[in-house]
Amino acid sequence: MRLGIRLLFAFFLINGIAAFFVLRVFMAEIKPSVREVMEDMMVDTANILAELASEDLASGRLAADAGNSSASPFAQHVRRYATRPIDAAIWGVSKQSLDYRIYVTDTTGRVLFDSENRAVGADYSRWRDVARTLRGEYGARSTRDVQEDDTSGVMHVAAPIYVQDRIAGVLTVAKPTRTVQRFIDRAERKVFMGGLLLLALSAAVGVAVTLWMVWNVRRLRDYALSVQGPADGEALDPASPPAPALAVPQVPGELGDLARAMDRMRARLEGRDYIEGYVRALTHELKSPVAAIRGAGELLQDDLPATDRAEFAHQVVQQSERLQRIIDRLLELSKLEQRHHAEGRAPVALQDCAAAALAQTRARAAQRGITLALSGAGASGPWEAELVTLALTNLLDNAIDFAPEGSTVRVELAGTTVAVQDGGPGVPDYALPRLGERFFTTARPGGERSGSGLGLAIVRRVMALHGGQMAVRNTAPGLRVELAFPG
Repeated sequence: MRLGIRLLFAFFLINGIAAFFVLRVFMAEIKPSVREVMEDMMVDTANILAELASEDLASGRLAADAGNSSASPFAQHVRRYATRPIDAAIWGVSKQSLDYRIYVTDTTGRVLFDSENRAVGADYSRWRDVARTLRGEYGARSTRDVQEDDTSGVMHVAAPIYVQDRIAGVLTVAKPTRTVQRFIDRAERKVFMGGLLLLALSAAVGVAVTLWMVWNVRRLRDYALSVQGPADGEALDPASPPAPALAVPQVPGELGDLARAMDRMRARLEGRDYIEGYVRALTHELKSPVAAIRGAGELLQDDLPATDRAEFAHQVVQQSERLQRIIDRLLELSKLEQRHHAEGRAPVALQDCAAAALAQTRARAAQRGITLALSGAGASGPWEAELVTLALTNLLDNAIDFAPEGSTVRVELAGTTVAVQDGGPGVPDYALPRLGERFFTTARPGGERSGSGLGLAIVRRVMALHGGQMAVRNTAPGLRVELAFPG
């Protein structure tokens, strides 16, 4: 048997058997076993009480009890039971209440007696415990007091009341299943801790089995590091002398070849897909402004009228600013993608973040003849203020690009939600799901594609770091972007 197969077999055999017995056999059997024992005891209780109630039922005193609590000795005893003080410690679990509910029905299923006085006179003939017992069968049921609450289940066990060897009624004992849940929880904890110990022991056995493999892997790693040369297109660092090569480790099977191949693949491919995607998209985005700058620069070398020279110079400045925005946003997005969560410490008010974003974009909006408006009262939360402001600033920049001159871009606050609404043409429905992808953009109202798509990508990443959501929809006219922060 080869090394890899031996390792996998030992690990999965030991841990698989341990996990199966702990989780499948032990844990799965605790709850039904406890409830089965509970039902068994309730069967005995119901039959004893049925014998005690038979004399009062035959004499009619139990039926009269509905209007007179002193008519039936059986009823008096049951009610005194319900009010008995109790303080019992059952294997460390305290019990301070008596939980049986007892009711008696006649042969038609009408309730003659109820220890809790909530169903006297009611028709229980359709309940499973009463109906089956009246037919001479075993009657039991489990019913929830609250349909949506799994912990509100009540177990009912019935027994026939015989008068002269004929069934004259049914006595049912009911007990909430939550009263034994504490015992179930305690048993599950003990089994779980025992299972952890078993898993630890099995892991120790697995470690002993794999120790010799780890030694071989370390020799293999040292060899791979010593013989690995530079990847294609890489240059050796002249300042670092090459490490001396080690002898090829004598490792059985194909494990040595596989480890060397994986190590070289990791060195060459680590981050390649990520970087290549960025480079391809960035190259595509940079081609247009670079070509515009080059064309304007070549024309500026000639003798031109002052108006033309000013126009081409403006194009150079405009395209340079576009390049700068792309680079800045790309660097910002790259930093965000290296993070795993926001670092919110003190409560941050969305009102303050929105006001800061408006202050940063107001000058650009004024240049385009667009009014910015803030309404509503936002909540405060443990968010990172700089990132929230960054997201709102990018949303406002995007809205300003699409909003027509003379219109208003609105920032609306409502609780933990911020919405930015413009009056532009919106975007095609097919493009809505793709908004937020790097370098995906749609045409501006004038037909040009001056955006990079990085703004909404930054917004989506900020929301991901906060655990929130970004939703985009057309409002005809305009586009509405909503940011929902977690409360």
